[in-house]
Parts: sequence; structure tokens; C-alpha cells
Amino acid sequence: MPVRIRLQRHGKKGKPFYWIVAADSRSKRDGRYLEKLGTYNPNTNPATVNVDVDGAIKWLENGAQPSDTARTLLSYRGVMLKHHLNGGVKKGAFTQEDADKKFSAWLEEKSSKIQSKIDGLDKDKAESLAKRLELEKAINQKRIEDLAAKPEIEEVNQNDNPTEEQASEVINEEEAPAVPESLSEESRSENSDEVVNEVEPNEAASETSENISSEKPAISDVVEESADIKETVIKEDKKENVVEAEAAKEEVVSETSEDVPVEDSVSGEKEEASPSEDPSEEEETK
Repeated sequence: MPVRIRLQRHGKKGKPFYWIVAADSRSKRDGRYLEKLGTYNPNTNPATVNVDVDGAIKWLENGAQPSDTARTLLSYRGVMLKHHLNGGVKKGAFTQEDADKKFSAWLEEKSSKIQSKIDGLDKDKAESLAKRLELEKAINQKRIEDLAAKPEIEEVNQNDNPTEEQASEVINEEEAPAVPESLSEESRSENSDEVVNEVEPNEAASETSENISSEKPAISDVVEESADIKETVIKEDKKENVVEAEAAKEEVVSETSEDVPVEDSVSGEKEEASPSEDPSEEEETK
């Protein structure tokens, strides 16, 4: 029965985890196996490889053939080296003690390489974290300086840029022509005369308002008289409407009394006509 040392996939999607197994070459990849020899986790850096060295050497000595990936992993942990040294001991090239010394020296060298790689990765990670921290500190310091500089910039802009009112005052002062002192005195006297003239109409207006306030009671009396006149007019209109209504009723009654005799006369003519018709009917029956 051909035996293969190969990998059997486990784990979830996107994060595989492998077992190193000795299985029949005719079985499925993830099917039955004869013995589990170790594990392989490629999700870590460096990859984690655990192997049972003695069990793997036993299967190799019995004729098991490793796959390419399994051979690489066995070499990573020194299984293939020890298998080679055991072959040299069997041939008498060197003793078992020499083989063990060589294997232990190789393991120390290999472990030191792995550890140096781990240390280098940790060092790189720490340096990247330190750089990121320095960049964040620089950005924060810049933000603080910008916030502190904004009020100073606003104050400088306010001092440099005068307001619209100040600018208009400056323009008016520049445009206004210079007036001599003699003209300024004359203008002051004219302004004082104008003020006096304005005050006199105001006094006249106050007198008229007092007169109007004194006449207010007379206006109220007029309003009361007009209200009395309206009441009398309304009463007279009501009396006239009542008289007209009574006259209309009398006319209607008189018209109805004249129509009744006409109906009686019509009925009397009908009665006179009916006896004249009876003799003719009797003759026709005879």
C-alpha cells in the first residue's frame, strides 16, 4: 500500500489550517488518514509549523513519500536532516553522538534565525507605530497652532480694514470743501433765523389744537341732535308703511266682493237653459 505524507485542509474560508498526515495515496485529500504528524498554520508571520520528528522519520524509513509542500515543512523542522544523518550512522560514516550534535547545532541555528526574524518583525511594527504616533502628534500640534492663530488674524484684519461707516466719514471729509470763517459766521446766523421761524409755526399749531379741544363739547351736542332726528324719521316711515298696508288690504277685499255676483249670474243662465233643452229631448224619444 503506497503511503503519502501530505497536507489535509481544515479551517474556514479565507483562513486555512492544515494537518500534516500520513495517508493512503488512494484516499481523498480530506478523507481518512493513517496518522497525524503535525500542523501547519500559514496565517501567522512567520508561519507556525509543529511536527512529530520521530513519527515522521519512522514513516520515511518505512518508505512513505512526502509531497512537495510536506517535504518543505519537514525540512523546516529538521526531519529530513535527521533522516539523512540516521542513514549515515547506518552506513558507519559517523557515530550516533556526532549525528545528534550536528542535529542539535542545526536546531539552535534554525531557532536563532526564526527568532531574529520574529524580532525584526516586532521591531518594524514598533517603528511603524512610533512613526504613526509622531505624525498624529505633529498633526494635532498644527491644528492647535492654527486655532491659536485665527483670533490674531481676525484682529489684524479688523484693524487693517476700517468699517464702512469710518470709510464713508473719511470720504465725506475729503470731498467737503474748505469754508472761510466769514461765510461760516453768516451761515450760523441764517441757521438761527430759520430755527426761530420754525418755532413760531409750532406755537401757532399748539394754539389751534387748544381751540379744537375747547370746541369738542359743541361737536358732541351736534351728534346727539342728529341722532334724535334720525329716530323721528324712522318712526314716521314706520307709520306710513302701516297706512299703506291697510289701504292695500281694503282694495283686495273690495275686488273679491265684486267677483261673487258674476258667478251667480252665470249659474242662473245655466239653469234657464236647461229647461229649454228638456222638451226637445222628450220629442226625440217619442
